Amino acid sequence: MVSTPSSSSSTQPPWQVLVLVSNHLDPKTLAKASSVCKSWFISMSSDHLWKPICATHFPSLSTINSPGSAAVPFRRLYALGHSSATRRRQHPPKPRLSLHNLIFSVHIRDGASRVLTVVTPGAELRADPNGVFRFDMEVQGEGFAAVDPSEGLKLVWSVVLEGFRAVFTMMDCEGKGRTGGWFSEELPSPGCCCSGVGGSGLVADLTLRWREKGGGDGGGMTVGVGVLSVVSWRYVRIEDALRYLQHFLRPSDV
Repeated sequence: MVSTPSSSSSTQPPWQVLVLVSNHLDPKTLAKASSVCKSWFISMSSDHLWKPICATHFPSLSTINSPGSAAVPFRRLYALGHSSATRRRQHPPKPRLSLHNLIFSVHIRDGASRVLTVVTPGAELRADPNGVFRFDMEVQGEGFAAVDPSEGLKLVWSVVLEGFRAVFTMMDCEGKGRTGGWFSEELPSPGCCCSGVGGSGLVADLTLRWREKGGGDGGGMTVGVGVLSVVSWRYVRIEDALRYLQHFLRPSDV
């Protein structure tokens, strides 16, 4: 009579086999296999397996254990590194705010107390072909042409949420125009827990360019507004700027 092996011996390979096989598994398979049962977890969670894996993928974490402190299992260190790397690769969600939800307002006052205001709905702004947050607002009239930046200007650029449900001040500064009336101001951090130390890495940019009469043009001014990155010193994408504005205009959607 042929004896039949017990169910336990047929389903549970010797621990030596588990250790041998585990040396040839990739991290993802090794992690899945370690969740099969307690004995597999013990065999496939040892530091001698995960230390070289952690050192290969996340060398800075593999040396984090210091003498005198409680050692962190290398399986845990690898999991932390993998989770962090995954979050860094994730694309931010699309903003729920669009240009059609916004109104751009620029208030200008010069040293002679001339007050001029430019108001343009976001839906009327002409998008830059490169998809960056940079717009020109064309205004007509001798009053705009009469503004003199050499007298000193006070500028306030605000972005208003439709229905006047919220307002965010992009720029509130004064000074003399430089290089054709160029002004900039660093934007605050959007963090809800920020104490004010450090900025957002973004800069509000505003330019004033005067047009003289002639050729059918009655004169006026071109007001350019945009948002720059202080890292690349280039204009940010429209989606990135809208995502930033969303923190202030529609914080419930963040």
